[in-house]
Amino acid sequence: LGVPGQVFGAVLVLAGLGLMVAAVQEMRRAKTTIVPRRQPSALVTSGIFEWSRNPIYLGDALIVAGAMLWFSVPWALPMVGVFGWLLRVRFIDGEEQRLTEGFGAEFGLWAARTGRWFGRRGG
Repeated sequence: LGVPGQVFGAVLVLAGLGLMVAAVQEMRRAKTTIVPRRQPSALVTSGIFEWSRNPIYLGDALIVAGAMLWFSVPWALPMVGVFGWLLRVRFIDGEEQRLTEGFGAEFGLWAARTGRWFGRRGG
């Protein structure tokens, strides 16, 4: 892919890092844990969390995709989907269960309007 692949890969890596930094800042502002498998003390729905329920994991996926482009292995890009599935099964499902237990309907409303990976639905 040469220079264009490296440039686009770098953009994806930087975007992924930016998402992660934005998410950590919001979580720290809310004084809740950023550690997976710990019970959060607050449901963070502001900032980047208005657009993604999982911006750190989305950032991870963008970094992986960017690295694949940077190192000119675009044939491996379908593995980003496998990586996303593993993140969901290994981390996200459990985190969403803890959020449901801890925040009930408030989590349900946020989940209904905010995409797991990215996007907003409705108001």
